Amino acid sequence: MEIYQASVKDLEGVSRLFNLYREFYQQESDLEGAREYIKERLENNDSVIFVVRDNKKYAGFTQLYPTFSSISMRRAWILNDLYVEAEARKQGVGEMLLQKAKDYAVETGAKSISLSTAPDNDSAQRLYEKNGYVRDSQFYQYELYLG
Repeated sequence: MEIYQASVKDLEGVSRLFNLYREFYQQESDLEGAREYIKERLENNDSVIFVVRDNKKYAGFTQLYPTFSSISMRRAWILNDLYVEAEARKQGVGEMLLQKAKDYAVETGAKSISLSTAPDNDSAQRLYEKNGYVRDSQFYQYELYLG
């Protein structure tokens, strides 16, 4: 298995995984919309995407979005998406992606990586906690939906 930062040459493979990720969160399949979204992120350098390939097959991806911490006056990353293809699960792909994200965050001088997951996604919670992520009990998270 190989892991690397995705580029436009990975558009089709990443878009397919991104579409599956969205379906996992009960969104309708929209491969063309997923393709356009990922293409924009890659072309505009809005996010950093890492992929794992196993014999030319895309096995998983994670997508990081940049943000900043005013308190520490440092960069931080939001690990917004992580998805592993069903047949590639329990083979260490998720851990590879988390380690690559951590290495990248350290390289870029980031203060932290934050993420959120569904309350019923027990396997993801175990993976994150196994890799040193701590559930926030200090702050409440709020969101304003705009439509």
